[in-house]
Amino acid sequence: MHNPFVPETLEGWSLLHLMYRVRWDRLNTLPESDRCRLADEAVVALAPPGPGATTLVQVLGHKADLMVILFRQGFEELAEAELAFSRCALAAHLEPTTSYVSIVELGMYEMTAKIHGQLGATLKPGSPEYEQAFDREMTAQKERVSNRLFMEVPQARYVCFYPMNKRRGEALNWYAEPFERRASMMREHGMIGRHYAGKVTQIISGSIGYDDWEWGVDLFAADPVVFKKLIYEMRFDEASAKFAEFGPFYTGVQFAPAHLRDYLAGRVPPLV
Repeated sequence: MHNPFVPETLEGWSLLHLMYRVRWDRLNTLPESDRCRLADEAVVALAPPGPGATTLVQVLGHKADLMVILFRQGFEELAEAELAFSRCALAAHLEPTTSYVSIVELGMYEMTAKIHGQLGATLKPGSPEYEQAFDREMTAQKERVSNRLFMEVPQARYVCFYPMNKRRGEALNWYAEPFERRASMMREHGMIGRHYAGKVTQIISGSIGYDDWEWGVDLFAADPVVFKKLIYEMRFDEASAKFAEFGPFYTGVQFAPAHLRDYLAGRVPPLV
C-alpha cells in the first residue's frame, strides 16, 4: 500500500564504490611488463559484460589511493564484477579501505503528492484499483526519467563522493516532520543544485538498508572549486543546516580503466 506521507522513489543503476590503498612497495619492484599485465587483466575484469560502466578515480589524500565505481543493472552484476576484480592478480597489490553499496535514486516528493491528489479524486485510497493506478503512474514516470536513472558516467575530470544522512535525533528528526514541510525544504534544496546546472553533475543514490548511511552522493565537474561552492551554499538551506549529517569525503581525478597502465607506472592518467 502506498503511504501518502512517504515520498516515492525511482531506482536506476546499482552502484558499488570500492576504495583501496595501493601497495606501491610491491608494485614498484615489478618490471614494467608485469605491471602492464596486471593492468590489462584488471581492465578485462572490470569491463561490464552487459549494460553498465566502470570508472576509476585517483583519490587525493590518505583515505585511499584508488576508487573503483561500478555501475551495473543489479546486485547480481555487482557481485560478479567485485568477485572478478578480487580474483585478478592486481588485487594482491591492493588493500581495501572501505566500500559503499547503493542504488541510483530519484526522490519524488512533489510527484508523490500530485499523484495521490489526482487519484484520490476518483478512486478510494488503499483500494486495489487505486494501488494499481498508482503503480501504472510510477512506471510511466520511471520511463520518462530513465535517462537520469541510467545515465552514462559523466566525462568530467574531477569526482567527489560522500555519504550522508537526514538527522533522526530527539530534538530534530527529519522523518517526524510533516510531509509538506519536508517537500518544501527539498524544493529549496533542489533549487540550489539547479543553479549549478552545466557546472556539476550529481548522482544521488539511496543506501537505506544497504550501507551505514542513507544516501551516497557523487559529484562530477571540470573544476573542483565547484564542489566547494555547491556544498558550501547548500549548507545554508534549511534541509542541510538543520537535518543533514555528512560522512567522509573522497575527492580525486577520474580516469578510464583503459589508462590503468599509466596509473600503475606512477603517472597521473588522463581522463579519456
